[in-house]
Amino acid sequence: MGFFDFLTEDIAIDLGTANTLIVHNGKVVVDSPSIVARDRTTGKIIAVGKEAAMMQGKTHENIKTIRPLKDGVIADFDASEKMISMFIKEIPALKKKLFTPSLRMVICIPSGITEVEMRAVKDSAERVNGKEVYLIHEPMAAAIGIGVDIMQPKGNMIVDIGGGTTEIAVIALGGIVCDKSVKIAGDVFTNDIVYYMRTQHNLYVGERTAEKIKIQIGAATEDLEVPPDEMSVQGRDLLTGKPKEVKIGYREIAKALDKSILRVEDAVMETLSQTPPELAADIYNTGIYLAGGGSMLRGLDKRLSQKTDLPVYIAEDPLRAVVRGTGLTLKNLERYKSVLAK
Repeated sequence: MGFFDFLTEDIAIDLGTANTLIVHNGKVVVDSPSIVARDRTTGKIIAVGKEAAMMQGKTHENIKTIRPLKDGVIADFDASEKMISMFIKEIPALKKKLFTPSLRMVICIPSGITEVEMRAVKDSAERVNGKEVYLIHEPMAAAIGIGVDIMQPKGNMIVDIGGGTTEIAVIALGGIVCDKSVKIAGDVFTNDIVYYMRTQHNLYVGERTAEKIKIQIGAATEDLEVPPDEMSVQGRDLLTGKPKEVKIGYREIAKALDKSILRVEDAVMETLSQTPPELAADIYNTGIYLAGGGSMLRGLDKRLSQKTDLPVYIAEDPLRAVVRGTGLTLKNLERYKSVLAK
């Protein structure tokens, strides 16, 4: 490399269904919702990230908001590529440069991804000037981000609950021993809330409102030690068609989410049942680590702990655990070479 090193920039990307995060020089420089707003008449992208998220559910027929990623993989190739390139342009350090530097990237992918989907992520990255593109599995990145030493001959269990998928993996010796990827995560929780409000309160709420409910009073169990206050929710009355408001508490949301959380629990139990005995012994001592935005659901750690009889720990900044791990991998490429899929 030598002489041309200054033309290459290193960036780590966590391409999430709900949020995209980019790390450059060890700092998170982009943290935006993975949403794109497109003008239907010209086909041009008019907004990405936070701006596009503000438009969600409020557009007229000429503007369409798209979420280019579904269940952790690229669903809309063109929109995702434009989104990635616009996010990369937002990186402050790269704005000042005369030339567009070529990029060395490490990108996160779900563990249950197919070859074709991997190819799509790679092609997208190469089109936005990616010279060297490495891919890393999400639970692996989450483990590194939490601070687990993945190279040790010791089993660790990671549950990463994102927007589109929940990734469960048992990691030892720098590899994934057994894993399960289920398409039950943040988005499904949001849809559960929309459905519950319709059926129980005759109130039609949008995705953004449901997301807000989930963050403000979302809970996984009905007995919380520190319960959040009741919340007023506005939407459209399905019987009269008029706008109306109802008050709801966290217990109702716990009921609404119960079925989906049960399925996450089952997936965790299934992964535990496939774990080799020596690693199971390690997990008994170390417990289970939770990462991803979904792990911030109140009482989820307690509920998983009761189900598995194991201690459950939430990462300190669960939303950024994966991208932190991706950034660390990028810093120590030589050390983590074996973990990456090139």
